[in-house]
Amino acid sequence: MMFLPTRTAALDRLAQFAPQAGRAYASQRNYDRPAHDDVSRLSPYLRHRMITEDEVLTSVLAHHSAAAAEKFIQEVYWRTYWKGWLEQRPSVSANYRMGLNAALNRVQTEAGLRAEWEAACSGDTGIACFDAWAHELADTGYLHNHARMWFASIWIFTLRLPWELGADFFLRHLLDGDPASNTLGWRWVAGVQTVGKTYLARPDNIAKYTEGRFQPAGLATWAAPLDAAPNPDRGQVPVSGVVPSGTFGHLITEDDLSPGWIFDHVTPTQTAAFNGTQYRSPLAVATQVDQFVEAAIEDLSARIAAPLARPRTPLQIDEWATQNGLDAIVMSYSPVGGTADALTQVKTPIISLVRPHDADAWPYASAGFFKFKAKIPKLLARYDAQMRLL
Repeated sequence: MMFLPTRTAALDRLAQFAPQAGRAYASQRNYDRPAHDDVSRLSPYLRHRMITEDEVLTSVLAHHSAAAAEKFIQEVYWRTYWKGWLEQRPSVSANYRMGLNAALNRVQTEAGLRAEWEAACSGDTGIACFDAWAHELADTGYLHNHARMWFASIWIFTLRLPWELGADFFLRHLLDGDPASNTLGWRWVAGVQTVGKTYLARPDNIAKYTEGRFQPAGLATWAAPLDAAPNPDRGQVPVSGVVPSGTFGHLITEDDLSPGWIFDHVTPTQTAAFNGTQYRSPLAVATQVDQFVEAAIEDLSARIAAPLARPRTPLQIDEWATQNGLDAIVMSYSPVGGTADALTQVKTPIISLVRPHDADAWPYASAGFFKFKAKIPKLLARYDAQMRLL
């Protein structure tokens, strides 16, 4: 198993990778090699915050200067940027869901589209590299980032399948499936995120970075941007709610499985954990994704030496709150996505607290990544302060 769903495994992998996060990572990160030893393989842990960005950045900066580890640090902040961008434009996520539902309706009524979609999902297209990646994703819950880009490009421009179906396929199978990174990454490949800018999977690029493992033929040679509405104006950046007096429960979600920081703000009387992976898609989410999150929650329960109530629906969250006489629920902020959508159905008041890492960075996710990137040295300043205290 590539990813053991425990915090110990996450910390072990971080300890192994951090010394390699500088020039070695920068020079080798684009190569899609079978063992994926050239990349961090931390994404499933970071996605669920089994380890946090603070921990990862602190560890990397203990081994490298910010300049030497620039490429890896940017990758950490890409996820932060995508989240911040989408938080300020949640209608993009709603539009994706509408597009997905429309595409799924087409799948039910258009036999040809259904056959092509099923072949793509099962890795039976006859395009060797694409099929191998489809099988790898289904088998492991993971793909190298470069392979994700190639896969998405072939899905959209060679197979000419709706991009929303591809984004959904990823989200249902990726252990690190993140609504913001996934949705906006597919939009970027399709040319609707950065308007007019598409990503074309080229045979020579695939051959080079798979070291000749794949030498595809017959791929699209042109990637015209898809039609889409312009990006909406940005709205407000989420901020932490105010915790009033009363009896509070603490709700943990799969978005943040390092919840200790919450105790700096409130002392809950009860704690529950909500696994919202079933809300990623209208279709069934891969069993290994749900099992990974379930095991990660069990690991958290063991670490805090306390049993956790386990509601699986919004109604069950309300029942838990009523049974325990809770005035409100406090939780780490759940970013735009299926879990956040499900939590809007909870009737008990919810007070969400935004982590400092997100609160510092999200306001800068106002436009493109290059403007955001210019702020990374400022965002790293607090890690320099932390290092001086060690």
